[in-house]
Amino acid sequence: MRNKTEQKLYEQVLQAQPYVTALRRHFHKYPELSAKEYHTAEKIEEELDQLGISHRRVGDTGVYASLTGENPEGRTIMLRADTDALPVTEEHICEYTSQNPGVMHACGHDAHTASLLGAAKVLSANRSLFSGTVRFAFQQGEEIGYGARLFVDGGFIKGADRTFGVHVASDIEAGKTAIVPGPNNASVDWFRIRVQGRSAHVSTPQQGVDALYIASQIVVAAQALITRRTSPMDHVLIGIGKMTAGTGYNILAQEAELEGTIRVLTEPLRRETKERLEQLAASVALAFGGSVTFSWKDYTSPLVNDAASAGEVQRTAAALFGSDQVITRREPTLGGDDFAEFILQAPGAYAYVGSRNPRRPETCVAHHNACFDIDEEALRVATALYTIYAADYLNEWRDI
Repeated sequence: MRNKTEQKLYEQVLQAQPYVTALRRHFHKYPELSAKEYHTAEKIEEELDQLGISHRRVGDTGVYASLTGENPEGRTIMLRADTDALPVTEEHICEYTSQNPGVMHACGHDAHTASLLGAAKVLSANRSLFSGTVRFAFQQGEEIGYGARLFVDGGFIKGADRTFGVHVASDIEAGKTAIVPGPNNASVDWFRIRVQGRSAHVSTPQQGVDALYIASQIVVAAQALITRRTSPMDHVLIGIGKMTAGTGYNILAQEAELEGTIRVLTEPLRRETKERLEQLAASVALAFGGSVTFSWKDYTSPLVNDAASAGEVQRTAAALFGSDQVITRREPTLGGDDFAEFILQAPGAYAYVGSRNPRRPETCVAHHNACFDIDEEALRVATALYTIYAADYLNEWRDI
């Protein structure tokens, strides 16, 4: 059951839905790739200016803003939305189909950005209903594990008591939301393995070292790290998606390269898996007379919802939508999200907002699909969660 403050804010969230929907369609129509969200940042700043909310750039294309309640003393919460799109050519034809060839909001970040602006609109008009400070992070470059660390390194999360973000989910029915304590998303580490061999004619293999053969053995052997070195109860993935080698059909490859990713749900297992892969690759190469070198990129840490924070968001969601609309148990995904870096700085939670409508097939496809769209009912839920969880947390659930 909603208290008086929640009810007042929820009514204004509903009134703001045409505004949020129009913004979402605008962002969908004009998507921009990671770290190139220039128009998106300008549009966000334009809306914040109209709301009278001060803001500043973070990096080239991120936007940070803050808003204080009637009593500025008290807690601080950071709300985050990611803003970047994907290098996908949209196949879903509608009035807001992407106008930027080869670029598409195929993951729902347009919905996140619009919903957070909707929350800013409602909260800015109701400062008397909360104390403390709301910070807004319109974060660039989530898809490449880039933007979150700009906010962290810039000190924008420092001093926050809570962090909160949302992501639409095409596997959850619109109107429902999943808030699950503990691991929700995997870490994402990119790697490149360079294999060094020695070229020779294929008819005299004993005179060379076949880097292509070594690389292929590493690809096969790496899967045994999961099946034989890791508990079946753990979530671990080693994916190798690219292999390049060789200069001719009758020449032993002097060099080969593998590119792939490791995904796990805990930091200790993350470290162990990386070490084991390096050891395995070096051993395989040595056995056949070659050598390897590794390059790593840390895109994001595992996203682990703080239990207390998740419980708070569940409480708000149940009051707003009913406990039957709140999913509290859901399998984690091996997809990553760099909101994890926010939670590492200040306790927080990530909520998954349903965007699936079985009557609309485009809302049921996987994220990153060229036909991806959302049921815009998700905008109401996302905006309400951003707005009212922030107020609830800052007010410590005291009614006003």
